[in-house]
Amino acid sequence: MSIRTTTRAVLGGRLRSAAGLLGGFAAASATHLGAIASGASVLQNATKPALMPLLAAHSVAAAATAGRRAPKPLAPALLLSAGGDVLLQLKNDTAFLAGMGSFAAAHVCYVTMFVRRGALTDRRRALVVAAAYATAWVAMVGQLWPDLGDLRIPVAGYSLLLASTAVTSAGLGWRTGLGGALFLLSDTLIATQLAKWRELPGHQFWIMATYVLAQYLLASGTLRHEHEHGHRQLELGHENKHGQETGHGPQQQRKPAPQAG
Repeated sequence: MSIRTTTRAVLGGRLRSAAGLLGGFAAASATHLGAIASGASVLQNATKPALMPLLAAHSVAAAATAGRRAPKPLAPALLLSAGGDVLLQLKNDTAFLAGMGSFAAAHVCYVTMFVRRGALTDRRRALVVAAAYATAWVAMVGQLWPDLGDLRIPVAGYSLLLASTAVTSAGLGWRTGLGGALFLLSDTLIATQLAKWRELPGHQFWIMATYVLAQYLLASGTLRHEHEHGHRQLELGHENKHGQETGHGPQQQRKPAPQAG
């Protein structure tokens, strides 16, 4: 078997693996949302812990298919989210706070990942986005504060991290930016439950639908950004190499023309 044939076989296997894991994530998500809609609590509890690990595995496999590694904080962010999902299913105060802590750690991973990839490079845009989310955060916490009781400080602190993810995710493009916004919306719906506000029709369904879509957009948007950035770097490398070979590269120093005596 030739090297080319072996390479094609490996890439084909990786593609099938990434596609299969994405299909598994989609199927688990649809099953979970269907279980919420039908009130099948056992099926809900069985499918929820599988969602983020499947997305994490798909992200790693998809990056490998493109010939690179997934950003180091991405899988931990998704797996910490999975830990939060499991803890929130236990439905007691201690588990809820531990779950909130797990999600807080996930947001630290997300913020770190986005900032390292230049999310705050455009300072003017970052300030505008941060001001918008800060206004939303103040309004949300201000409205919920009287009804949160002992959870006021934990919810306020966690929501600040959540808003930071939303702000920094916007710096990598519309896909991650929408993911950050939907994550904020999902957890805001949870906060209204904690405050015992009147719930929307299908409240739990919308919490999970926005959450699952948010995580997918954050993961896939990050991978797309990595791919586009890598492609741009490759193009710049080719341009510089070509320029140096032809004497017109950016590093080429031209000799001054001799002056007439």
